[in-house]
Amino acid sequence: MGSLDLYPHGSSAVKTLPKCQQIGPTRPGKRRPLVCGGVVLSSSVFLHVGQSWGGPGPLLQIMARWLQIRLLTWDVKDTLVRLRRPVGEEYATKARAHGLEVEAAALGEAFGQAYKAQSHSFPNYGLSHGLTSRRWWLGVVLQTFHLAGVRDAQAVVPIAEQLYEDFSSPGTWQVLEGAEATLRGCRKRGLRLAVVSNFDRRLEDILVGLGLREHFDFVLTSEAVGWPKPDSRIFHEALRLAQVEPAVAAHVGDSYHCDYKGARAIGMHSFLVAGPGHLEPAVKDSVPQEHILPSLSHLLPALVRLEGSPWGL
Repeated sequence: MGSLDLYPHGSSAVKTLPKCQQIGPTRPGKRRPLVCGGVVLSSSVFLHVGQSWGGPGPLLQIMARWLQIRLLTWDVKDTLVRLRRPVGEEYATKARAHGLEVEAAALGEAFGQAYKAQSHSFPNYGLSHGLTSRRWWLGVVLQTFHLAGVRDAQAVVPIAEQLYEDFSSPGTWQVLEGAEATLRGCRKRGLRLAVVSNFDRRLEDILVGLGLREHFDFVLTSEAVGWPKPDSRIFHEALRLAQVEPAVAAHVGDSYHCDYKGARAIGMHSFLVAGPGHLEPAVKDSVPQEHILPSLSHLLPALVRLEGSPWGL
């Protein structure tokens, strides 16, 4: 078989596309899907066999249009917002208001254990076990205080209820530096923005209260759709709602497993938010430097580099 030639629809220019795969039977002169470096060319190209051209310039100019990112999906917690105070301090303060004295450090350590155990026993807020996210979180709080030495579960119930409400309030959260400016900059570039988060139903209200909801076309939480990252279905749902292909979408998040690898597994681009010294050596070695964002202010330049690179790699 000869080289594959790309004819822009409505143009007489002939361009050769190297290292591409045709999808479907060979029918010279017909429109057929073509995959090049992860980019799917489908409805606006003609493919022909046997002709070629001599230089990369025009081809890269054509591909630049195909590689323009159209959708940018976002993780939220520790990517755009974070807690104002550590969990242990929040729990200790609320306990003190209810007459219980518990060390913040002990509660912080216990929370990590309780959260991990609850997530293992009842993944994604226990939806498949008939739980609601509210009941799931109440269980985490009760177990946290139990592990921190509080044996009176009844005394903890009102604390747990209050903590659930407090963590629904924007006052418990703060927007990370550079987040709003970056979101505005993305909008100015014409990007559609959306949230893909393993948060629960409270996220919409938190984003509204922090003044961030207006930046996003839609918000997908794992509780609402039933699939937590890195499950490919939550990313596919975002692509479906935005009506875009994976090759023109990118995801931004702080988790190597859930965000970076989860998005790339379905053909999206992705960026990993990680400050200096925050990446384990094994992770750092497996993520190209241009995909790592030391801060959110690095995103827009990274997008420019992505869209300007051959095949978007």
